[in-house]
Amino acid sequence: MNYIGDTLRKLRSIQNKSQQQVADIVHIDRKTYASWENNQTDVKGSYIPKLAEAFGVEVSELFNQSKNFNIEQKFDNSTINTAILILTDSNAVDRVLDALKLDKPK
Repeated sequence: MNYIGDTLRKLRSIQNKSQQQVADIVHIDRKTYASWENNQTDVKGSYIPKLAEAFGVEVSELFNQSKNFNIEQKFDNSTINTAILILTDSNAVDRVLDALKLDKPK
């Protein structure tokens, strides 16, 4: 069974957002959002596009639990340099830079 709550939790975690922050963006209370994320209640259809927009993903991606979200969704500009520094595999560094459309440091 495919639960949207699992994807919501994953996206929120990747983007370092609190439940309250997402709830504020979508204009609901935190308890409602938490019940969606915990698969206790179903997301009303009118909120699905708002959630996709809040996370910067397509609506279809909310229902795809196997989706590997892009690296740029995990790292903002303030942490990208740190992320590159901790990567020791040169291929991984190249993939991160390619995903972010950045030039490789010399």
